[in-house]
Amino acid sequence: MQLVIFDLDGTITWRDSLLPYVAGFLRRNPRYCQRLWRVPGALLHFLIDGQDRGRLKEALIRGLLHGVERQALEAWTAIFVERLVASRCRPQALEQIRLHRGEQHRLILLSASPDLYVTSIGERLMFDESIATGVRWNGDRLDGHLTTDNRRGEEKARVLEGLRSRYPGLRVVAYGNSASDFPHLLLAEEGWCVTESSSLARRAAELGLKTVAWA
Repeated sequence: MQLVIFDLDGTITWRDSLLPYVAGFLRRNPRYCQRLWRVPGALLHFLIDGQDRGRLKEALIRGLLHGVERQALEAWTAIFVERLVASRCRPQALEQIRLHRGEQHRLILLSASPDLYVTSIGERLMFDESIATGVRWNGDRLDGHLTTDNRRGEEKARVLEGLRSRYPGLRVVAYGNSASDFPHLLLAEEGWCVTESSSLARRAAELGLKTVAWA
């Protein structure tokens, strides 16, 4: 058995998942669109305050979805996940997941995207476990503050080290798609960079990572 870790955005999917998730919810619930005025301020703060992606994520979620009832978000999540798997995932990524599952490897979905929907994606794709950026609830209404560090960069490396302690002796295979994934890919016995960028592929290869361009 191997421990196989997949990133989500850009690795399994073609691109980012958070903005389509939020935009789709707003289209279905237009009364929340009046909150869109908060987005430019969040982006400006991101640009002038060190470009902290975790704070930006929190600001967008709180600014647009704070107070939304759990039932409403869960209903949208179910629709979103089915659409994402049907048309926004790389077919070769889905095939690679299937192959690893057939080998009875331990599959982990590790994403910086919020657990609002990542957990459901993991369940839909039959991962054994999903680890995502946590988002706080206040009872049955979304609070929106992050409950974990943003699962990106060095934080993913820390998560991988924690997984090693939980699954001692298992060989680790990891898939990511950006330079921010390099820290945890380099800790794996077999790290794969999924990219169509020749410059990123060269950087990955120089570090000893394998590269692949999935359709």
